[in-house]
Amino acid sequence: MHITFSEEAAGRLNQALAHGEGRLVKLVFDSEGCGCAVSGVPTLWLVDEPGPNDFQLDGPPFEVWMDKKHEVYFEEKLKIDYKQADLSFVLKSSNQIYNNRMKLVDRRYSLK
Repeated sequence: MHITFSEEAAGRLNQALAHGEGRLVKLVFDSEGCGCAVSGVPTLWLVDEPGPNDFQLDGPPFEVWMDKKHEVYFEEKLKIDYKQADLSFVLKSSNQIYNNRMKLVDRRYSLK
């Protein structure tokens, strides 16, 4: 899988990553609190290290990871943009918008 970042999205992620030691980004299909595993929301997490089932995506300039079980929810080529007006990220492909107000959740242990 390949993810490209707009200049705005890369700048915002760099700002967030500057606080703390972990510099990994993880794309998740977050189903916590949604009722079932197929009702989820694409979300970006900042993490210290990849999980045991994670694989690395092609997503320069960041080290982007994803759990193998979430791969089925996404297309092969994705783009992440940032909307300053909404203070949120946008995850899209050439075929669809996955999340127009994607959250960035800091799950790094180095900040706790």
